[in-house]
Amino acid sequence: MQITRFFLVRHALVEPSSRAFLYGAMDVALCDLALREEAALYRWLAQRLPNPARWFVTNLSRTRATAAAIFAAGYPEAALEAEPAFAEQHLGEWQGLPHDALPPLLSAPAHPFWPHAGLEKPPGGESFSEMQARVAPALERRADLLAGQDVVIVAHGGSIRAMLAHAMGLTPDQALVFSIKNLSLTRIEKHGPDWRVASVNEEPWTPEPAAD
Repeated sequence: MQITRFFLVRHALVEPSSRAFLYGAMDVALCDLALREEAALYRWLAQRLPNPARWFVTNLSRTRATAAAIFAAGYPEAALEAEPAFAEQHLGEWQGLPHDALPPLLSAPAHPFWPHAGLEKPPGGESFSEMQARVAPALERRADLLAGQDVVIVAHGGSIRAMLAHAMGLTPDQALVFSIKNLSLTRIEKHGPDWRVASVNEEPWTPEPAAD
């Protein structure tokens, strides 16, 4: 049986002023200070990620910049293919709002671990459920086209949650229980028709899982 392995990396921390508001699918820059302070994480990723592998980023520059930093830390530079379907949730009219402005705009109670529920749809944007619906077929398409290969995807907290939800058959609100850390590694695998979650939020101090 062919096994297709996906290595999902959440982009690096964005610059401080962007963290003050809901940026969603806005194209915001990475934090220069964090890039320097987290050099060890980039070196770890450069060693941990498979080589060779097919590399994908989204249409948002923070994923491409994160991939470039991994290459600069020692991973042999690879071609980057853009996959817009793996972009972060589009928050529509909420994008650019300070975080404390959101609660009065919600039509339903917020998720316990997220500013809004999985079915909440921002005006002019998409719900987390709708993001799941665009991420899942794109992931399946890549699994079919790249069967048996290693695939690195530098993406976003939301789209990685959506991939986990697809692999595990989770509802939107169940998916939002996951906390996906910046520069952490999440691994999922396609075994024939079935998905397996190999790890979530791997970091340099995460023990290597035992062989089956």
